[in-house]
Amino acid sequence: MSNILFNIFPNENFIDLCMYQFGYEKCDPGHSFGPATRNHYLFHYVLSGTGTLMADDAKGITQTYSVKSGQGFMIFPGQINTYIADERLPWEYMWIEFDGLRIKEALGVTDLCKNAPVYHSHSKELREKLADEMNYIVNHPNESSFHLIGHLYLFIDYLLQSAKSTKLVSSGRMSDYYIKEAINYIEQNFQNNISIEDIAAVCGINRSYFGKIFRNSIGRSPQEFLMNYRMVKATELLKLTSLSIADISSAVGYENQLHFSRAFKNIYGISPREWRNQNK
Repeated sequence: MSNILFNIFPNENFIDLCMYQFGYEKCDPGHSFGPATRNHYLFHYVLSGTGTLMADDAKGITQTYSVKSGQGFMIFPGQINTYIADERLPWEYMWIEFDGLRIKEALGVTDLCKNAPVYHSHSKELREKLADEMNYIVNHPNESSFHLIGHLYLFIDYLLQSAKSTKLVSSGRMSDYYIKEAINYIEQNFQNNISIEDIAAVCGINRSYFGKIFRNSIGRSPQEFLMNYRMVKATELLKLTSLSIADISSAVGYENQLHFSRAFKNIYGISPREWRNQNK
């Protein structure tokens, strides 16, 4: 294998789970990257050697971690970080950058967070399966987007299983159910004129409580999530179809084209028509 492999995933039209780049590197002694931030989640798995991760915790205070073979580290969106290969025994690692609507919720079953970014597996078998999936993705960059996303799902599954938190979360189980019900409802009905009250009613809880648990779990309000979901669907239609702006507006749940265009511009900074022209 070459000392470094780097690939950019060619398709960003996946919403629940998407990959952005992936690669492998056998680092030179003292090789470093950063300080830097990422827009998405970036996971490194260390195959051999050792190194140091310096990353800001949830309070913005830089913490230092030693990471060795068989371990890994997660860089979270917006987190300032630097990582450095050991001078005597530099690390060799694989990485995948990914994101999606449910990633924050999914990682909630693990202890991985800004305050604990180092990956420790409680199962050698699951850890090896995780590494196998990463290795497959890294070495098969020319496979189809759907094929690679399939292997990314397997990687995520092994990551969650192998790093599952040993702490029992007594108060979170029912709220997790509500969030799943809400997201399923949005996925099935985003094209209709639905309200946050409608979504809360489907879950059988009041709007105020629903808004609180949704923000705590997903990191944004239900209104923000619904709008972002609709806008991502709109970009798919703008890029992949020749539908008019009015038709796309209606297809993603906006009866008023002007309201749709304003919402789109709030998210992307340009009008739907301009976005389409730039992404042909």
